[in-house]
Amino acid sequence: MTRYAMALEYDGSRFHGWQTQRVGTTVQATLERAISLVAHHPVAVTAAGRTDTGVHAAFQVVHFDSDARRVERAWLLGTNTHLPKSAVVRWVQPVAEDFHARFSAQSRRYRYTIVNRSVRPAIGRERLSWIRLPLDVDAMQAASRCLIGVHDFTSFRTVACQAHSPVRDLRRIEFSREGDLIHMDIEANGFLHHMVRNIIGSLMQVGLGEQPGGWIAEVLAARDRTLAGVTAAPEGLVFVGPRYERRFGLPDEVSL
Repeated sequence: MTRYAMALEYDGSRFHGWQTQRVGTTVQATLERAISLVAHHPVAVTAAGRTDTGVHAAFQVVHFDSDARRVERAWLLGTNTHLPKSAVVRWVQPVAEDFHARFSAQSRRYRYTIVNRSVRPAIGRERLSWIRLPLDVDAMQAASRCLIGVHDFTSFRTVACQAHSPVRDLRRIEFSREGDLIHMDIEANGFLHHMVRNIIGSLMQVGLGEQPGGWIAEVLAARDRTLAGVTAAPEGLVFVGPRYERRFGLPDEVSL
């Protein structure tokens, strides 16, 4: 039996989230079916992290086990043959038996992109969040600084979140502007359900001048979801990918 690591890119607007469900097309079920057709036996995959409906991924890393004798190219091309155009395998390779796509990940990264202009976008609208009124990026950046570090993020997770602990280590949050586009890049050891979208939804209120910069710190300390801002739309969110120790020998885009 050999363990493989695989990186998948997908357009989340075409799926009902990552996790297999009774109703609706999901990324996990679609990928497992494609790999199973190549392996000629049922294959189950474990992912670095789940994504919601409408959320995209650049490098979603999964692992699976198989005793089928296939070269890496066969796994790659064969799986892609059975995937819809909205999903594609970027690479696949054998890994050590102790590699685990979820538990071996040292951190996870997301990017949220807003088109900030008076009219809605037409091109790329399924991968952009639209805010009509001007946003103060500097104010959002300054307000976000209090989130860096190890905190209880109860105020920024959905009430339906099933995580055992609300404590996470947020290691990086940076804003940048590129013309009409505003990007928020965020990295942590892990994220709670809706955590990124709730954080950006709250920071947008600061950027719009609806709340002062110090409000974010107050919301964080309160540990009360009802005090934070709205959950931002999923369209602007991309799971950039996890990061793993170099000893696993994975490509640079997912290695520390």
